[in-house]
Amino acid sequence: MFSKIIVNSPWYFFLLSLLIGLVASTLLYYKNKKNTEVPKNVIYFLFVLRFFSITLITLFLLSVFLKQVKNETQNPIILFAIDNSSSMVMQKDSLEVKKDLLAKLANLKNSISKNFEVKSILFGDKTTSSSNDPNFNDKETDISNLISEIENNFSNQNIGALIIVSDGIYNKGSNPIYAAEKLNFPIYPIALGDTSEIKDVAIQKINHNQVAYLGNSFPAEVIVSAKNFKGKEAVVSLFQGQTEKAKQTVKINSDNFLATCNFTFNANTVGLLKYTVKVSVLDGEKNSLNNQQSFVVDVIDNKEKILLLATTPHPDIAAIKEAILNSTSYEVDYSLSSEFKKPIKPYSLIILHGALTNQNTIINDCKINAIPFWIINPLSAENLPGVKINSAINKFNDAESYLNNSFGLFTISDELKKFAKELPAVKTFFGNYVLGNGSNVLIKQRIGSVETENPILIFSEMSGLKNSVFIGDGLWKWRMRDFAEHTNHNLFNELITKSVQYLAVKSDKSFFRISSPKTINENEAIEIDAEVYNKSYELITEPDVTLTLSNSEGKKFNYTFGKTTNAYKLSIGLLPFGEYKYEAKVKVNGELFVKHGSLIVKEIVSEKINTVADHQLLFSMAKRTGGRLFYKNELDKLESELLKNDQIKPITYSQNNTTSLIDLKWLFWLILIFLSIEWYFRKRYTSI
Repeated sequence: MFSKIIVNSPWYFFLLSLLIGLVASTLLYYKNKKNTEVPKNVIYFLFVLRFFSITLITLFLLSVFLKQVKNETQNPIILFAIDNSSSMVMQKDSLEVKKDLLAKLANLKNSISKNFEVKSILFGDKTTSSSNDPNFNDKETDISNLISEIENNFSNQNIGALIIVSDGIYNKGSNPIYAAEKLNFPIYPIALGDTSEIKDVAIQKINHNQVAYLGNSFPAEVIVSAKNFKGKEAVVSLFQGQTEKAKQTVKINSDNFLATCNFTFNANTVGLLKYTVKVSVLDGEKNSLNNQQSFVVDVIDNKEKILLLATTPHPDIAAIKEAILNSTSYEVDYSLSSEFKKPIKPYSLIILHGALTNQNTIINDCKINAIPFWIINPLSAENLPGVKINSAINKFNDAESYLNNSFGLFTISDELKKFAKELPAVKTFFGNYVLGNGSNVLIKQRIGSVETENPILIFSEMSGLKNSVFIGDGLWKWRMRDFAEHTNHNLFNELITKSVQYLAVKSDKSFFRISSPKTINENEAIEIDAEVYNKSYELITEPDVTLTLSNSEGKKFNYTFGKTTNAYKLSIGLLPFGEYKYEAKVKVNGELFVKHGSLIVKEIVSEKINTVADHQLLFSMAKRTGGRLFYKNELDKLESELLKNDQIKPITYSQNNTTSLIDLKWLFWLILIFLSIEWYFRKRYTSI
């Protein structure tokens, strides 16, 4: 630490301070008749104490500052990222990876920790900072997400290098080679797995509808690949349960073969239909785990129609329409308000964009026909449902967004909750906002760094009719930001479709309601929500809600819902893939309510499809970042490379702190001590 004094007052002010101290001391102690009997050495001592006390006090009145420079040295951080996906232990060296390699990596970490700070990361379908050993249970590998998480969590830190222990196989996210180019430190991959081509027949992908409609036919495309089986034939069979519905024979005419088998089905039954596709196992095939895949189709008996009306063309229109059509449960009709002449009765929801007072006729029609409506980007602050805005004409705010954590009408993903803080600002009305009774705000306004209670997205209900208002201009920017951050529109689509789903769904008048997913991936945690109402349709949480879950083998698991402010939530966590049925119960005032349902946990087969290691990808990542690829028997060379790399070195940070002289507490205590000692001696030796 280095200190230096900064003076902003003229030099003669300091002489004046010394003079004031000298004059005050002289008047009190020099040739004072009251001090004639006091020893001279005591007089001199008291003179010095008074001089320093007065001088220090007067110095406080001057612009004197103490500048402190604090130097802090940070050692380079070496990030150890280990692939935690199941493909890591699907090779013949799996036992060595689980035991010997992990022990060698631990030794390497201990050895380099003398010179570097070592931090451990596990990555697979998600990235987590963890010092625990990997269990190799992740069902997918997303290396680009690893790069993104490192950028977000370790920005502005002294990262020396990233060591990636992986087989180079990725099946989720974007190409990590391009993501790695953003890093300003080298990547040192430790390459595992076998790169040699094997004899293999696999189902690469199944393209199918997520939703089908009763009475319609729907297609399924099965993409089959074959390696090193030229001249052979494979049979692709499709089953519903144990019943074979169709099959096709594929003639393999090359060593790198790819073919598409098309199947067509009739949707004759409402509900979840599970199909399984199998391709025959050929002689000499090394990997038979990828010869089978299942898929699920939800057959429903109707399709909701949404009407999108706009005052004028606007970028929001395309964004809203694309988001709704992303869910195959809806049809969207679009028209300008001035040109729409049809009846609105066939629609389940009316979306009004840029609503004006002249659209009150449409809103009145919605009320008469009990059709929910959603106003987006209103051009006037008057007569908005659920909120009253006293707004000045032509005055607006650029408002950023944040989520209302107590919102309970429907649930949104944790990813969307985090993303809400990063959304671009929208233009909102400047004024006083007063929420109506029963209004529920999902998104609120943040003006600068101030989080206000003013809404951006609000839901309300009038006489049993649901409605919503998005108070803001610039919704389309949210869709663009989603794509810029995640290279897809999934989070924006989730916000729109869940809002539409809540508004368009028919009101459930039962006293006990369960909300659960119909299908979910095996690497996703299962959460089930429940609501209980009394006879006045008021939410209550006094009784306990229980759920019994049964798998396909008849084994049962019992759970009890946790209670929130006005509802119930059950977090089951991860379940093995398969079909499950549940029975939920609650007893209210002696009356038993029961709900039944089913869900299908889908198997993730990404790690089984391709088990051939991709060391070329790891080599390219290393080359583009100035690193170097190593193999599992070259850990000593990797250690040497890290130690001799001149670019991996400590960084010294300097922090400047400027403190006013009057803020130094020790000076206060010093003056107090001087004055206290002086007072003691004066009382003892003098009569002053």
